Amino acid sequence: MRSLDEFASGKLAALQGARLLRTPVVTARQGIYAERGGRRLVSFSCNDYLNLSRHPAIIKAAVEAAERYGAGAGASRLVTGNHPLYDQLESRLCRLKRSEAACVFGAGYLANVGIIPALVGPDDLILVDELSHACLNAGAKLSGAAVQRFRHGDAAHVELLLARHRAAHPRTMIATDGVFSMDGDLAPLAELSRLAARFDAWLFVDDAHGLGVVGQGRGSTFANGAADVPLQMGTLSKAVGAYGGYLCASQPVIDLIRTRARPFIYSTGLPPPVVAAAIAALDIIASEPGYVAEPLRKARMFARAMNLPPAQSAIVPLILGESDAALAASATLEREGFLVVAIRPPTVPKGTARLRFAFTAQHPDAEIERLATAVHRCILRSQS
Repeated sequence: MRSLDEFASGKLAALQGARLLRTPVVTARQGIYAERGGRRLVSFSCNDYLNLSRHPAIIKAAVEAAERYGAGAGASRLVTGNHPLYDQLESRLCRLKRSEAACVFGAGYLANVGIIPALVGPDDLILVDELSHACLNAGAKLSGAAVQRFRHGDAAHVELLLARHRAAHPRTMIATDGVFSMDGDLAPLAELSRLAARFDAWLFVDDAHGLGVVGQGRGSTFANGAADVPLQMGTLSKAVGAYGGYLCASQPVIDLIRTRARPFIYSTGLPPPVVAAAIAALDIIASEPGYVAEPLRKARMFARAMNLPPAQSAIVPLILGESDAALAASATLEREGFLVVAIRPPTVPKGTARLRFAFTAQHPDAEIERLATAVHRCILRSQS
């Protein structure tokens, strides 16, 4: 229809004018390298923090699962898609996260938009960190609960909001990222856990960027001494190198989620090769602590070279302000042989466009030193 095309074209033109238009770029990855436009670049923009997506043992596990169980699950898990590998994966997650039970979803986004509305509803209250991932905010909105956004990482503000609003609602959830995907910092989980206990609130932590990287690989809940987090959510698509999302919680909570979370009920199960890959990856994370420590060590090395605060995770941001500046800096680094994608609104707040550096276990120290030198010479010096 002509009006539909006109609507889309107008929106695209507005986004282009604001330097916010996004288009997928074909990227071939091999380890720390990415090929774009015929050029081989050292990538610092991939969330495969342990480089496990290319690990021979994990690829072998996926191939064997495909040969035994097929390429797809064939149905939702509550019909016939709950193939035997799921029990193994959920048991591995329970051991790593020290939880009673676990439930695996098709993706992290699907997990959050399913779990939150299954636990809280229109009479309830959700407090959400203002920099939490989009899927946490989407889940909160879908629940119909009253939503209060608290200042980033500010436990005192959470306490104020609980004191002001908690009594008016039968149930309250505090929702936050464990490791914030665009800033790389950790949520104050110990303080939030104490507040949750004091006010009878449920602490929900999205640990997508913590699992396999911080807390000896167990994630942000274990990064600074184990915090009491009854709802540990995360993904299998970052450090694990596969795909999917999960929730680790008590058995009654998991039983309820399997019965009420709509993305779990109405989505086809993950393909057996993907589940097998995740099992093999979790085994490596549990058994190789020295390797698991590498992404954080390398991020801290870069932060020191850049005179930035010590890295808390594998993610180090360099905030440049406007989208034009971030895009230009990304293009400059690409000419130097690095892939560092510019991050722009609405992924980050207006005026905080940035380069987001993601470090992996296999980045050579020499390449990190070369990257820091290039950033100083080509970006920071030009701004001073």
